Amino acid sequence: MTNRERIRAILHYEDYDAIPLVHLGFWNETLTKWREQGHVTAEEEEGWAGGNEYDFLIAKRLGLDYNWFDDFQPETDLFPKFDVKVVRDFADGTRHVRNSYGVVELHREGAGSIPAEISHMLVDRASWEKEYLPRLQYSEGRFDPAAFEAWKSRADRRGTPYGLRCGSLFGNMRNWLGIVGVSYLYADDEALYDEIINTVADLDYRVAERLLQTGVKFDYGHFWEDICFKNGPLVVPEVFREKVGPHYRRITSLLKRYGIDVVSLDCDGCIDSLVPIWFENGVNTMFPIEYGTWQASIAPWREKYGRGLRGVGGMNKNVLSRDYRAVDDEIERLRPLVALGGYLPCPDHLIAPDAKWENVQYYCDRMHKAFG
Repeated sequence: MTNRERIRAILHYEDYDAIPLVHLGFWNETLTKWREQGHVTAEEEEGWAGGNEYDFLIAKRLGLDYNWFDDFQPETDLFPKFDVKVVRDFADGTRHVRNSYGVVELHREGAGSIPAEISHMLVDRASWEKEYLPRLQYSEGRFDPAAFEAWKSRADRRGTPYGLRCGSLFGNMRNWLGIVGVSYLYADDEALYDEIINTVADLDYRVAERLLQTGVKFDYGHFWEDICFKNGPLVVPEVFREKVGPHYRRITSLLKRYGIDVVSLDCDGCIDSLVPIWFENGVNTMFPIEYGTWQASIAPWREKYGRGLRGVGGMNKNVLSRDYRAVDDEIERLRPLVALGGYLPCPDHLIAPDAKWENVQYYCDRMHKAFG
């Protein structure tokens, strides 16, 4: 079986001969450390991106089989994005930099964490209509046929699935406004709040429809959100259900008409409050099931929602910084979850800078021995 066939079989509760080892890539700082240790080349470190050839070569040496982010990703965001621009330099070496979303951030040399947000271009209806709405219109330029053919050829050569990125129904809006801004917008201008959500959703639908009309048979659809943190969602669930839920239903119904019955969604943090909203609106595969301090697992969701709910993720990546015993213990923890079916273990985020190369290799070797 190819890894494409295996993944399809596992997520449909069918027989398979081995579990492909799924991942979602590496922090840049991880690759820098591994380059310094001689595990990756400078070219691989510099050129790496999720799913590209450098990602494939590094993963292959480790024993990883498929990057879940190696789906086809048409343009569903701002198009074009804003030019990145330095707004101000400071004596201590820090900078205020306007990013491609129009957000001014604090940049510090050598810092690897998410930068602090200083200000936002999107603050009201005037800025929405002038700067953002024109960048969220559908055009054929959002679909690059040559890139699509190259991506298909790469997937065929590797024997990996055809995934279709279906955009983001709330996460991008959070990026543009910031969590404080998007929260206040609902209270201050609900009509604009609704208009932004509806505009983004209509664009996501049209782009997905355009790709589906090519006749290519995709194996899964995939959304990106990242709208939770360790204590729960960054949006009121009742508001999310009312405003965003119907748009998930519309897009997942479109996917289903084209034979796609696996729809995954990427959201970090404690997602329990949003799982029922996604699930009731056709999103049936949770990713990356971040273990975190809240110890997330597919097991309680499966008990609550049944076999219709699938998962990719849930492997506590922190053990990769420890020792072989910790890795072995984590694999044993995963065994009963794999036995549930409809579940692919995967490190629960990018492999972090504290991960040891030899531990990742050991994890891959032991997983292949344990699950084929």
